[in-house]
Amino acid sequence: MDLGLTGKTVLVTGSGRGIGLAVAKVLHQEGCYVALNARHETEIANIAANWVERVSFHVADVTQPQECQLLIDAVERKWGGLDLLVCNVGSGASVPPGQESLEEWHRVINLNLFATTNMVETARKLLVASGGAIVCISSICGLETLGAPVTYSAAKSALNSYVKGIARPLAKQGIRINAIAPGNILAVGGTWERKLKENPVAVETMLEREVALKRLGKPEEIANFAAFLVSSKASFATGAVFVVDGGQVRS
Repeated sequence: MDLGLTGKTVLVTGSGRGIGLAVAKVLHQEGCYVALNARHETEIANIAANWVERVSFHVADVTQPQECQLLIDAVERKWGGLDLLVCNVGSGASVPPGQESLEEWHRVINLNLFATTNMVETARKLLVASGGAIVCISSICGLETLGAPVTYSAAKSALNSYVKGIARPLAKQGIRINAIAPGNILAVGGTWERKLKENPVAVETMLEREVALKRLGKPEEIANFAAFLVSSKASFATGAVFVVDGGQVRS
């Protein structure tokens, strides 16, 4: 299917690895001009050698509003505008349930909620001009209690609520926004790669018991869904949280 994305400019935050990098690759293959972002140059430096056209690289910590503005300004200077935004920054690494501190709450919410709200607000002017679309990468942990850190689950639940709530005011400005809630994704250097190395039997047992498709997902499977959502093929979808988890959540 031709998604009609050729020539569109997209910014993918947190695109140095994992789902973010997969999204960037798929959109690049679809003909987009892609702005990659990470907090540290080393996260995206290795990508530069393989991408020779229609790509730019931007170091910024999007939990900081002022750095978001510098990032958007740099993207506008490079590509002249912005059509699509994929907010992927986040992490499930936190303390076990019941051991949360105030500092940990702030850190995890900054990373999993404010990193997105900062970018949406900062990019809004450019997206209004282009009639753009936004996809936020959430998690099924924001939908059900699955044993994840409480800080992470609460932050992703708040992110889901934000997407649903902000959709109407953004729609008045011609912008669509949706979220994807992935399940267990096997990515290089990710949590499930580590768990598979530590205890493959436990992982297989969990998949047999909890996941209808009985396997881990791939970053490319989330990326393909994201590409569809930002395209005009999904033009009637906004304010929704789409679960892509192999059939794990029950609600």
